[in-house]
This record gives sequence, C-alpha cells and structure tokens, in this order.
Amino acid sequence: MTYNLIKFTKTSMLVALLFFAASAIAQDGTIYPLKAPAEPNAIKLGTGGVDGQKAPETWFRQWGDPMARNISTATLTPFLPKPGKANGAAVIVAPGGGYRWLSMGNEGWEVAQALADQGIAAFVLKYRLHPTPESLEEFTAWMNRPRPAPAASANNSPGATPPSPPQLDLSDQLEDAEAAYALILKRAKEWGVDTDRIGMIGFSAGAGLTMHATLNSKTMKLAFIGPIYGGMGPVEVPKNAPPMFNVIATDDFLFRGQFGVVESWYKAGRPVEFHLYQNGGHGFGLGNPDRTSNRWFDAFTHWLNVNKFLTAKTGK
Repeated sequence: MTYNLIKFTKTSMLVALLFFAASAIAQDGTIYPLKAPAEPNAIKLGTGGVDGQKAPETWFRQWGDPMARNISTATLTPFLPKPGKANGAAVIVAPGGGYRWLSMGNEGWEVAQALADQGIAAFVLKYRLHPTPESLEEFTAWMNRPRPAPAASANNSPGATPPSPPQLDLSDQLEDAEAAYALILKRAKEWGVDTDRIGMIGFSAGAGLTMHATLNSKTMKLAFIGPIYGGMGPVEVPKNAPPMFNVIATDDFLFRGQFGVVESWYKAGRPVEFHLYQNGGHGFGLGNPDRTSNRWFDAFTHWLNVNKFLTAKTGK
C-alpha cells in the first residue's frame, strides 16, 4: 500500500511538472483555459456539494500557474516523503484564491512537494468554493472588473485598521478542513504520521481558512499553523492556540501596516514568529525572483526544527 501511495505521488508530480513547463508560455496574467489534470491520488473527502452550484469544476491558467474554480467536491492529495526520510510531521496545505478559485500549483503542489522533500508528509486540501460564472469569458470579465480605490480617510491610512471585508460563509470550507484532518488521523499509521504533530499552512484565502479552523474548529487539534500572506487583523486567541509562523510582505495589499493577528498571539502568551519582508507582493508561493520574501520557506522549516516539530517525542 505504501508503494502505491508513493507511485501515485510521483505520477501527480509529473503531471504538475508538465503543467508548469507548458504554462511557461503564459506569464502575462492573461487567463487561459486549461484541461483538468487527472489527479490520480486525490482522495474525495465526502463532505457534500455546494448549495446553488450549477457549474462544473473547471481549470484555468494565469501567470503560468494551474488553478481550479467552481469546486464542489473536496479532495485531499497526499505528498509523502521518500521511504526512510519521513520524520513523522504532517502539514495540511490550503491554497488561496479568495474562496472563488484555488492556486493549485503555486500554493498547493509545489509547497507540498517542498515539504515532502524535508521529510514532512504534506496533504493538499482542495476545498469547496463559492460559485463563479460558468463560462471562462464571464469569469475573466468578473476577475478584471474595475474595483473602486479605497476612500482617503483615517480608516485606511498607514497603521490604521482597514475596514473589514464582507464576511463569507466558510462553513463548507471548515467542514472540508476538519474532514481532511480526520482522514489523516485515520490513516496516520499507513502514512507515517505522528498525530501529535499535524499542522496546517495556508496562503491568502488558505491562510484565512487556516486561521478560521484554528479559532473555530471543535475537532481539529493543530500542533502548529502557518498563515502565509493572510489577513492581519486582530483576533480572539484561544488559550490552547497552536504556535504560529506568520509571513507577509510590506507591498502586499493585505498588510497595510497591520500587526493585529501577531499582536493578538503575543498578548495571549502563545508562541509566534513573524516575518515581514520588504517586498514580495501577494501570491508569491515559494517565492519569485529577486524578492526578499524568497527565503521564507527556509525560515519556516528552521522554525519547525527548532520547535521540535520535526522530531518525535520521547516514547513515540
């Protein structure tokens, strides 16, 4: 069984690499149609569909990256370390996309493979999304619609707390995250996972889901979390909140001089590490050339190691 999982993981990585190579011709931000990958090792989580979703799941490519939208069937894709390299730690990886699409390559497969290369079992969560227009043309028009600039006021000046965005119902997404966590617990022995060392990392909206699960789930007991370029507003921190590794760049539109979530963790007396990078923008995944944010993943794995998340506890 272990052999099959490893074989499937290599297959999915080959598919991903082919996608990345083919997409090198499209780096201009234009949205292109993309045939859905086979995803042979994706495991359906059985959490149901999406109310009001009539459009099928479709894929597109932007900035060279494969992305999925109108997802109504949640899945979990394992990326397991090579035999003999696993250290027992596990990470649920939640891509971003504003809960309307998922950046599966840049913030999912690539990150999961990088974690697996460090001996960490990684699991890409393809969670359900809010509906978008069925046709690619309508979706593109919706994506490119003009957005009003924030009004100049004290509420959006540097250092001030920006107005809260409209709140989305994340009940489906939380259910998907909880189902992913439960599946990892169930198959922990098979996948070589220490159930005391399961964490979650997310990007943009995936960071929001990571935080939402941390603050609201009754069933997930995450050992650590890594919200990467997520919302920075203050939150109510549970007494047993996991250690947090937080990353954002100063030129990210979500930053805007806020330190609320970091301050909340600090004031609650919970372990927190914060990396504010000079540049990187938004959506940089593992990194873009010539940006100071490019080394965040090295810092993350170092943080995991120093905090002994990569080492089995005595008696395990």
